[in-house]
Amino acid sequence: MKIKKLLDLSQTFYHNNPGFMPYELCEINYETLVPKDGYTSERIYMNTHTSTHFDAPFHHFVDGMDAAQYPIDRLVGEAVPIDLFDLPEHSAITAEHLEKYADIVKPGDILLLCTGYGLKRSWSSDYVDNWTFLSVSGANWVVEHGVKGVAIDGMSVGGPKPEDEGGPVHKICLSKGIWYGEELYLPRELLEEKRWNFAFLPLKMERCSGAPGRAIAWVEE
Repeated sequence: MKIKKLLDLSQTFYHNNPGFMPYELCEINYETLVPKDGYTSERIYMNTHTSTHFDAPFHHFVDGMDAAQYPIDRLVGEAVPIDLFDLPEHSAITAEHLEKYADIVKPGDILLLCTGYGLKRSWSSDYVDNWTFLSVSGANWVVEHGVKGVAIDGMSVGGPKPEDEGGPVHKICLSKGIWYGEELYLPRELLEEKRWNFAFLPLKMERCSGAPGRAIAWVEE
């Protein structure tokens, strides 16, 4: 295999990085330092749904698979980038938006919902309060078309406001074993290809509803 393009689709973790507001801030502190201890190490305190991460079914179902149990073959596969860059802030991604890609999306694919919010990452109100999100009709479209995973570059696949029905949106797909990836970095460069090879590799965390990880996409020659 010879790789023509390789993209890192992960956001950077750092002390007090932007995050979902109900959760405590990410803390990364030095536990040892070279001048004092001869080596450097860090201690991390954060919610498992911080920065680039995935949601396992256990996120909304007490008997659902957790982050350690989730099959890794479902986190690797072919991905289709969905161009949503021109949607206004706080827009709902509907079945109508996704239907434009019905001829490209195949059962077993992963959808990359490219809203542009990953490029805005900051503590601005736009990023933390007004991201574009998947609607109930969009989530049902995902299930009906046999998609195995959905990744988005906003704070959550569900919307920021109660009327956005974030809970039902999560449950529709997670109940079918379809994973969600959130807070990815999805640049416009993804739109240069109709299909990418994709992998999301979360930490293997037992009895956890999600886990941070690294997401990459590549195209072979």
